[in-house]
Amino acid sequence: MYYRDQDGWNYFASNGKQWCKTGSKIFDERVVAFGKQSALTESSPAQALPAFSGSKIVCVGRNYRKHAAELGNDVPDRPLWFSKPPSAIIGDGQQVVLPQGYGRIDYEGELALLISRRARNISVDAAGDYIGGVTACFDMTARELQKSDGQWTRAKGFDTFLPLAALVAPFTPDWSRGILEVWKNNVLVQKSPFSAMVFGFAELVADLSACMTLEPGDLILTGTPEGIGPVSPGDHLKITISGPALISLAVNCVA
Repeated sequence: MYYRDQDGWNYFASNGKQWCKTGSKIFDERVVAFGKQSALTESSPAQALPAFSGSKIVCVGRNYRKHAAELGNDVPDRPLWFSKPPSAIIGDGQQVVLPQGYGRIDYEGELALLISRRARNISVDAAGDYIGGVTACFDMTARELQKSDGQWTRAKGFDTFLPLAALVAPFTPDWSRGILEVWKNNVLVQKSPFSAMVFGFAELVADLSACMTLEPGDLILTGTPEGIGPVSPGDHLKITISGPALISLAVNCVA
């Protein structure tokens, strides 16, 4: 796993009891791409920060057919992009503050891609080489504001509206066979394979790179499956993404 601490990005391996920084040659290229390579020392993942160190957070909407259908929307012919500000980020175990006076606030569980190399106008075939890892997040959304504004900046951009895991699993194409699960108050509310995406990981990266330069540490949120719903103060949310590795994130909602 990767995680980011006050010194930057590192690759960490666990023996089941402790986490150790590694200098394995297998991972040297990836670690350098994220901006940090370390000698072997003991450390703790408790020091981890949310997995963002880039210039931007870009998200895709309606990337699962059943989610588009549950909101009465069509599936777009190409990825539908929007952004979230870094000021929306909170970490594992922190609190989503539900803004008052904006109506319904929804959870949306998602897998996020972390870019490891500068990317501009890359092909679908080459896109996997620019994805350093994957992690879990929630794209919290003020649903009524999203509808009334007509564009999504305010609805997606409130402070605390991007709970983001700290651990990052190395990317492989096998993640396309992984599964996302979300629990609200210990009840399973979202479950979907990533194979249900309309646009796959490589397609998303290639399409976005045709518009803007992607920098190391940038995040791409890949969309949410069906099962989204409202939250209230006191609700507990948990997401896991499982595949070649398992990453989880949990937060509480407060007024």
